[in-house]
Amino acid sequence: MKSITLLLAAAAALLGAGAAAQTPAAAPVSPAEGTTFVQVGRLLADPASGIVQRDKTLVIRGNQVVEMRDGFVGEGRIVDLRDSFVLPGLIDSHVHLTHQQNPNARLETVTLSSADEAMVGARHARRTLLAGFTTVADLGADNEAIFALREAVRRGDVPGPRIIAAGGAVSIHGGHGDINGYRDDVMHLFTTESICSGAEDCMRAVRLQVRSGADIIKITATGGVLSNTAAGLGQQFSDEELAAIVAAAHRMGRQVTAHAHGADGINSFLRAGGDSIEHGTYLDAESIRLMRREGVYLVPTLMAGDFVMRIASGPDNFFTPAQTAKAMQAGPLMLEMARRAHEGGVRIAFGTDSGVSAHGDNAGEFALLVRAGLTPLEAIQAATVGAAAHLKIDGEAGRIAPGLPADLIAVSGDPLTDVTELERVRFVMKGGVVYRAE
Repeated sequence: MKSITLLLAAAAALLGAGAAAQTPAAAPVSPAEGTTFVQVGRLLADPASGIVQRDKTLVIRGNQVVEMRDGFVGEGRIVDLRDSFVLPGLIDSHVHLTHQQNPNARLETVTLSSADEAMVGARHARRTLLAGFTTVADLGADNEAIFALREAVRRGDVPGPRIIAAGGAVSIHGGHGDINGYRDDVMHLFTTESICSGAEDCMRAVRLQVRSGADIIKITATGGVLSNTAAGLGQQFSDEELAAIVAAAHRMGRQVTAHAHGADGINSFLRAGGDSIEHGTYLDAESIRLMRREGVYLVPTLMAGDFVMRIASGPDNFFTPAQTAKAMQAGPLMLEMARRAHEGGVRIAFGTDSGVSAHGDNAGEFALLVRAGLTPLEAIQAATVGAAAHLKIDGEAGRIAPGLPADLIAVSGDPLTDVTELERVRFVMKGGVVYRAE
């Protein structure tokens, strides 16, 4: 990548001395006034088309792209990406910014405050942004921590991707999403208002999440791998509870996405009118039929399956026995699940479940999607136009076009030939602000 004039000279002067070694980047620099000209050698502006344009200049004012010109033009503030491949900022539809699995994770549940978790989330948000992800959906976190982090990023106080936040997942008492595996008196202290039993109570939980600030409602329709309980991976909510949750959320203008492994929970949630499926490990022919009929998106989170299987089978396994058993049960099935869904015509949106695997490694999901049968272009579409449509932000993200926020990334090679190029992002701009430039 050639040098970037003026804009990056200013960025270099502001380089943060405490930047993490794995995320070398200049401090964010935003043009306060005037116009920035981004000169691009190869440009995949609209991944839906698959068309790579050559020798273009993106004209950016404030936080928006205002024009796309032929050739290399401009004067004054110029970003030189003439030797790079440029595409829209990536979207991860499933992260947990305020946490990351580690041997002390169970202890951290009862020792970290909401404020502590927000600070941890700020670190992870920065890593995620510098990896090329300019928008994420955070699907399960302490309400105070994640909503504070979302607003801090929005104000520009903290560098990070735009955050669509669910806050606490709506879950059943004792199930995945509730507190499990501690002393009974401790668990009573940590059960939140988003935990419910019965249709009326579950409608209450949804409404309280909306009141607290949830952009989207996340539910745990089935058991989960990392809950410390031997409760399996099948359906948790009753059909009546699922219908009540979806109806309450839709009445309040929120879509509902479901953590769901077992086919019984997947299909019951889909019949209740649910909007998208996270994980989908045991989806069956009926699941595929329902998802295709309703245009429901699947977020496969293949990195999570790969991670839990490697930890559970490795010499340094830090999972509990209940977690280990479920990890070994579900982890090996997820690649084949995604293959069946893709072959069956299910819409796929990119999501990693980062916080299970490490934040900043999100782009590792691309290679797994390709192993599951997607082409590199289809994998990129899942993380751009597909994820934007799934999250209903296609008027704000997923493409590079006049009138949209200036969210773009650059790599050296061609990700349509080698999708792992996206693991080596060298330039990140979000909303017209340069956060990374090498």
